[in-house]
Amino acid sequence: MLNNKKSFSSGGMAVNRGKKIRSCFINGVFILTFCHAAPALSEQTQKIQFDMPSSDLASALNRYAEKTGMELSYPASMVAGSKSMPLKGSYGVQEGLNELLRGTGLAYRLTGENSVTLEKAPVSKAAGSTTLSGVTVKGQRQYDPNDPYNTDYAVPNANSATKTDTPIMETPVAVQVIPRAVMQDQQAVQLGDAVKNVSGVFQGFTFGGLGEEFMIRGFNTNNANYLDGFRWPASRLTTANAERIEVVKGAAANLYGRIQPGGMINVVTKRPQATPYYALEQQFGSYDLYRTTADATGAVNKDGSLMYRLNLEYLSRNSFRDFAYTDRVFVAPSLTWKVSDRTQLDLDFIHSDENTLEDHGVVASTVTRRPIDIPISRFLGEPSMDKANTKLYNTAVTLNHAFSDSWKMNARFNYLKRDVVDLQHAAPTPLNQNLTAGTLTRNFYGPNSTADSYGGTVNLNGKFSTWGLKHDVLGGWDFYSLDTAISAWSLPPASVGTINIYQPVYGRSGVNLATTPKNFFLSESLYWNGVYFQDQITLFDNLHILGGGRYDWAYQASGNASGVTKSVADAAANLRGVDNQQFSPRVGLLYQPWDWLSLYGNFVESLGSANTATGVGGTVLGPETAEQYEAGFKTEFFDKRLISSVAFYQLTKKNMTVPITGTAFSEAIGEARSEGVEIDVTGKVTDAVSLIATYAYTDASILKGSNEGKRLWNVPRNAGSFWAKYDFQQAAVRGLSMGAGVYFQSQREGDAANTFELPGYGRLDALVKYKLPIAKAKTTLQFNVENLLDHQYYVSTSNSNTFINPGSPRTFMGSVKVEF
Repeated sequence: MLNNKKSFSSGGMAVNRGKKIRSCFINGVFILTFCHAAPALSEQTQKIQFDMPSSDLASALNRYAEKTGMELSYPASMVAGSKSMPLKGSYGVQEGLNELLRGTGLAYRLTGENSVTLEKAPVSKAAGSTTLSGVTVKGQRQYDPNDPYNTDYAVPNANSATKTDTPIMETPVAVQVIPRAVMQDQQAVQLGDAVKNVSGVFQGFTFGGLGEEFMIRGFNTNNANYLDGFRWPASRLTTANAERIEVVKGAAANLYGRIQPGGMINVVTKRPQATPYYALEQQFGSYDLYRTTADATGAVNKDGSLMYRLNLEYLSRNSFRDFAYTDRVFVAPSLTWKVSDRTQLDLDFIHSDENTLEDHGVVASTVTRRPIDIPISRFLGEPSMDKANTKLYNTAVTLNHAFSDSWKMNARFNYLKRDVVDLQHAAPTPLNQNLTAGTLTRNFYGPNSTADSYGGTVNLNGKFSTWGLKHDVLGGWDFYSLDTAISAWSLPPASVGTINIYQPVYGRSGVNLATTPKNFFLSESLYWNGVYFQDQITLFDNLHILGGGRYDWAYQASGNASGVTKSVADAAANLRGVDNQQFSPRVGLLYQPWDWLSLYGNFVESLGSANTATGVGGTVLGPETAEQYEAGFKTEFFDKRLISSVAFYQLTKKNMTVPITGTAFSEAIGEARSEGVEIDVTGKVTDAVSLIATYAYTDASILKGSNEGKRLWNVPRNAGSFWAKYDFQQAAVRGLSMGAGVYFQSQREGDAANTFELPGYGRLDALVKYKLPIAKAKTTLQFNVENLLDHQYYVSTSNSNTFINPGSPRTFMGSVKVEF
């Protein structure tokens, strides 16, 4: 077998040879081919040491082919559901394969000097037995989301949009998936580093990294992201244990309860695997960045029924922003116990301890309507005092049980504890003072916050047919609660020293916490129960109908107390709550005239935030709601390696609170609308070229209420990206990859009143990666550059001209990764 990659045609089959997994069709039969340069089998007399536990047969054959260097082909369906025998000790190549296949009913047959094919083992015929005619098994390209070596950009299935494992081409909702391969190529550390690859999703204000919020289809997520389907309030999510990131756009995310109408971002974590895998990566870069990550998984016992996974991260980095830094220790162990063929129990734990600095960025002028011309590195707080620490403890238990091949149950419980200390000097918002002399007024806020959130969900999923209709039904219940207690120092500008934005002198704020008692206390509670039903109906194999809805019972309450003699208990005694109930329907239609094309549309309503303001006469105002109309199409090309979607939508947020002038009351008449088009293309054009291309046109504005006629803040009218990677195929440079990406946004309004703007920008990123030709341990050297041309730009605001995050200047990141 040749070391350099070659291809030839034989009987309608294209066979590719090289050091990677290949797939092809032979007369309608799907074939997996494992190619690796090696001597002919007849010449391989030496023994090889193996240590392979029992696992699913497909994974075991994959590892065996890579270790021995043989070319192995078989119909994918032939090994489905089969387990391999454990293989431990020294074996010859053919001897080891015999042992691996023992008891599976399969045998192998030599087809070349270094290639074999699998076939059913011959069975002696008893008297009167009948030989069945040959069966041709049709298959299609398989995508294994749990394969750590998977380099595909295109992901065929997603769970977040329907809570079922549904092909994206059959889902009448806009959903995009960022797989692990993309995060690795771009060296994504945080959530925002990855979702830049999705149209219509923009980074919101981050407080210098303390939290992560996003603008999706024009609306703010309010720092509520999701991990494995559960809400993570006001916390950053690392990519250290992320297998993929699924983005559900628009109000279609109402399956998860009370949510902002723009959509949701759900991080799907890595799961334990029976096949051993170990990885260690060291990253280093600009501004003293050092990040060490480790990933280990495998079976605990011999039969592979108990599996573990452990993800670790240590991050230490400074910033282009003066005095800013982040130090984080992250640990995420998981266990999976396959109790039986039908029952599985998962236990997950996460601990994160992060020290950082809350950074409000720079300020803008309402005169020039642009950020003030000061260095983007300038810090306007107090570096000796403004420190933050966030500790997270998360525990999740999941039970999966299959009553039959058609009916399955999933139950999950999640508990998240969040403890935060966050000391910060900040300018009042909005800024309405003359900064000609550069003097900036500041206040001080220093909370100690404890939050406990509980989540639970039970889903029953069944598949059946009635009168020619195929049903995939889902019924479920979920519960979420969040209780927050805050005790804080809250000092007004009269008690806090100013700072000059042009010539800052630190240490003169006059705040002394040792002699100042806490004087502000807050208690907040949020609860909801929801029940939902969904039926995905398939008619004629190409018409898919989604129908369902959700009913929510929600409660939100807040109470505060001010004064040095008060406490959190006093705040809790002042709780004032609002109860909301609502049914939210969801319907969708998708038609596939051909396998490569899907045409779809949907209509959705959703329940948003509670309105806690008081209506006329003390009445309780109804909650915010939203409705969405969407239509579009999706495509798959190149053996499903390249997928695309185009979506046209109109999304309206209703019942927003508007103050009644001259009174202490409000009314829920506010309304905002976002409409536009989104285009996403991702995948492989050839074996060598992977790409991601996006474009979003977003027309988002306020229709009624305060600031009527103004554009929504932080949302560019035009935005897009293009990322491409080329994997060299020539023998002399095999293992080398190069890539580049450009990201652009047009001008954005800085606040809801449109008093200032953030200028548009474009940014160029680049990648060079080389996989060393080492057989036993896959070693990868990688180098990325962000903002290669060192363009100055501003990422986001927080609806205020005193809260503006500048973008990073030219930044380098290198890494060394070893996998085995």
